[in-house]
Amino acid sequence: MKGRKRHIGVDIEGHLLHVEVTAANVADTMMGGYVIESVITKHPTVEAASADAGYRGNTVHYAEILLDTLVHISTKIRDTFAVLPKRWIVERTFAWITSERRLSKDYEVNPRHSENMVRIAMLKKTLGRLCPIS
Repeated sequence: MKGRKRHIGVDIEGHLLHVEVTAANVADTMMGGYVIESVITKHPTVEAASADAGYRGNTVHYAEILLDTLVHISTKIRDTFAVLPKRWIVERTFAWITSERRLSKDYEVNPRHSENMVRIAMLKKTLGRLCPIS
């Protein structure tokens, strides 16, 4: 299958909490619950999640019923361009990681390699903030 989807969980500042890379034919609603579960398992202080409309349905039911976690789904505000509340945090994180050459396109054969490249890109971004080169 050609194409990949990156499903990420980030905190309010855009720091990566979890990443999953799947084939493009895997539905968002199938992976959303798994990503939320992984974030909650690794970071038990997380109380709620935000997601876009692609994750509504199964993800919301799974998180609310089985994980006892509230999921806020962003909806379209108007027909023109508008910044969706909290949605820009994930989009900004995607912009940070796709600035890396190996993540700009689907170069990796194994999805696990792509996940690790996302982690490396976020490490570089975080270290760049902590230790800016003058």
